[in-house]
Amino acid sequence: MSYVSEVLEQINERHSKQPEYTQAVTEVLQDVSGLVSQNEKALRRQAILERLVEPDRLLRFRVNWERDDGSLATNLLWRVQFNNALGAYKGGLRFHPSVNTSILKFLGFEQTFKNALTGLPMGGAKGGSNFNPKEASLPEIRRFCQQAMLALHPFIGPDADVPAGDIGVGSQEIAFLYGQYLQIHKAHRGVLTGKQPSFGGSCGRTEATGYGVIFFLEEALAAREDTLEGKSLLISGAGNVALHTAEKALQEGARVLSLSDSQGLVVFKDGLTQDQLRSLKTARTEKRQSLAEWHSEASDSGCDYQEGNTPWHLEADIAIPCATQNEIDEDAAKHLVEGGIQWLIEGANMPLTSAAQEQIRDAGITYIPGKIANAGGVAVSGFERSQQAALLPWTLDTVTSRLKDLMKRIHRNVSEAAPDAKGPIDYRVGANRAAFDKVVNVMQAYGI
Repeated sequence: MSYVSEVLEQINERHSKQPEYTQAVTEVLQDVSGLVSQNEKALRRQAILERLVEPDRLLRFRVNWERDDGSLATNLLWRVQFNNALGAYKGGLRFHPSVNTSILKFLGFEQTFKNALTGLPMGGAKGGSNFNPKEASLPEIRRFCQQAMLALHPFIGPDADVPAGDIGVGSQEIAFLYGQYLQIHKAHRGVLTGKQPSFGGSCGRTEATGYGVIFFLEEALAAREDTLEGKSLLISGAGNVALHTAEKALQEGARVLSLSDSQGLVVFKDGLTQDQLRSLKTARTEKRQSLAEWHSEASDSGCDYQEGNTPWHLEADIAIPCATQNEIDEDAAKHLVEGGIQWLIEGANMPLTSAAQEQIRDAGITYIPGKIANAGGVAVSGFERSQQAALLPWTLDTVTSRLKDLMKRIHRNVSEAAPDAKGPIDYRVGANRAAFDKVVNVMQAYGI
C-alpha cells in the first residue's frame, strides 16, 4: 500500500464522523500522491503526512455570557492551530450555529495551504463558536466577544497566532475582541487582523476577499485570451465576500444575475445595478436585513425573489459560490452543467461536495478552488500585519495594487505547478502541489 493510501485509511478510520475535514484531506493527498511517490522513503521516515494532516493543537473553551434580560447563556469556542511551519498561525474566527470540530479542522487545513500560496510568512489556523450573532443584540454580541477573548487571549499573539474575521465576525466583532484584548494587556499589538483602519487595520480589508476572486478570475481568463467584459455571473451568498465580488465584477463590465442567502434567492433579470448594490450593502451591513426583507422594501427593484431557491438552475457563463461549504451538491452541479457554465470559481471555502466537484471537472468546466481564488482576504490580513509592525499605514490604492499583483503571482505559481497537459490549466492540482511542496520542504528542514 502506498504511503498516501495508508495515511488516508488512518484518517478516514480515526475521523469518520468529521466529513468536511476528511473531504479536504482526501482531495489534497490524492492530488499530491505523485509528488509523494517521488520521495516516499524520506517523507515516510519523517512521518510528514501524518504530521501534515493533523493539527498541532485543538483548543476548546466554554464561554459564558449575559443576555440582555440578565439570564446567562453558554456557547463553545474553538481554536484550531493547524500548522506554523511558515509563520505564526493565521486564520479567521467564525460565529455560526453550524460551527463544529470537523468544519474548523477542514478550514484550518485549507488555510495552511492557502497561506502558503500567498508567499507571506503565515501558518494555518481557524477558530470559531456556535454562537449565533443573528439572534443577538449588539450589546449581547459585545458581551460574548469580551468573554470569548478572556478565554482566547493567552493562546494568541502577533508572533504566535493572529486570528481574523470570517462568517459572523466582521469589523465590529473584531473591534469588540480587540478592545477586550487591550483591556487585558494594556498594549496595542498586531494580535487581530480585520480591524478598522483607525486603530491599526488595513484599508481594503473588507473588500479584499471578493476583489481577489475577480482579480484571479481575470488572470485565468487572460491566460485563455479572454476577458470578464460582458460575462454573466451567478453569485451565491449576500455577505461580505459575495457583495464585494459583485462590486468588483460590475466595475470590470460583467453582469451579475443573482445573490442569495439561507432563505432564498434574488434574480436580477437585467443584471445587478450599482444602485441596487448600494441599497443591498446598506440593508445587509447596517440594517442586518435578509434578502426577502430587502426585496419587500425595494421599490421598482427590477428583480425577483424566490424563496428557498439557489442560483444554480440559471443559465450563465460563470458560477461563483460565495456562501458556505458544500452548498453545491450533485443535483446543483448537474443544473450548472446543463445551464452552460464554463467557469466555476470558489469565493467560499470548499463550497462543492466531492461528487459535485468531480461532475464539474468531468464536464470540462474550468474549476478554480477557494484556496487560491479567495486568498485575497488573508493576503490583506498579511499586509495589515506588515503595516502595524512598521507603524506605517498604506493607502487604499497601494493595498489594492499589491493585492492585484499578489493574485497575479499566485496564478503564475499555480499554473507552473499544474500538470503538463493540453487544454485548460488544472488549478486544483496546481494549487495543492505548489502549496504542499512549500510547506513540506520547510517541515523537512526543521526536523521534528
